[in-house]
Amino acid sequence: MVVYACGKPVVVKTSWTDRNPGRRFFGCPTIGSNCPFLGWLDPPMCPMSVDIIPGLLRRINAFQGVVEELEEQRSKYKKYIIISWYLGVDGASWVVKQSFVMVVIDQ
Repeated sequence: MVVYACGKPVVVKTSWTDRNPGRRFFGCPTIGSNCPFLGWLDPPMCPMSVDIIPGLLRRINAFQGVVEELEEQRSKYKKYIIISWYLGVDGASWVVKQSFVMVVIDQ
């Protein structure tokens, strides 16, 4: 077992920097430690991968934000429908009106 100068065992971590996206390296298990860099586990990535992967990661993060937003809207509309059923209100037209107001405000 390989240990750092601090006495803790070396762990494998993954870099998500723009220069080394997804590349694994040997690191200290203590977050923010001053232990020296030991080296890379994976070979260097080809230049095309280094250019493409950060953009793909940004797109994934953006899509995750959209999905979270849509899940919140779905949850809200579900509550509107349940309340309208309970109150006996024509909930479908009310939800559509609320949706239209939200779209106008967002623009």
